[in-house]
Amino acid sequence: MLQPESTAIDPDRRKGRAAATNAASRFDPYVREGVDDGWSREELPPVRTEVADERPRRVITRNDSPDVGFDRSVNPYRGCEHGCIYCFARPSHAFLGLSPGLDFETRLVAMRGLLEVLARFRHPVGIVTKGTLIERDIDILSDMAAQGLATVGISVTTLNPALARAMEPRVPAPARRLAAIERLASAGIPVR
Repeated sequence: MLQPESTAIDPDRRKGRAAATNAASRFDPYVREGVDDGWSREELPPVRTEVADERPRRVITRNDSPDVGFDRSVNPYRGCEHGCIYCFARPSHAFLGLSPGLDFETRLVAMRGLLEVLARFRHPVGIVTKGTLIERDIDILSDMAAQGLATVGISVTTLNPALARAMEPRVPAPARRLAAIERLASAGIPVR
């Protein structure tokens, strides 16, 4: 479905972002619409990322999709700065009253400390990411992996850096993700 032109974002403001629009949430009763008021256009700053901490009432998400091999999950982050235009999670931002377009890439929600809680209670965890920030948690993950409690999946869509940049504009380069896989595996963490 094509977005109305009024939701289009100036390419100079969204440089490095995949979303070209920021349409209103499908649950939002109001719609923003750009109107030419005859004044010259103001130069706006580049779009910046905001991260809000969340204290949720519950964290378990149920899933009944036949495409996914589990029926429950915990996702401590909503939204993603990686900007992969094909991301399956984009529509979930509408439940927050935000756009699955640029809001998904710039208005993030996070819950801190989840990995420490899982480790303390010896609860298994499987992490799927494209980011290399996971290396920060090697100490916790390696202890959990030694007990058979942790696995990590790192997506490498392509080894072609130009194609990767076009598809996943803010994701670490393929070579950098391979280096993260090597570091995790060297620390005894099962990586796929």
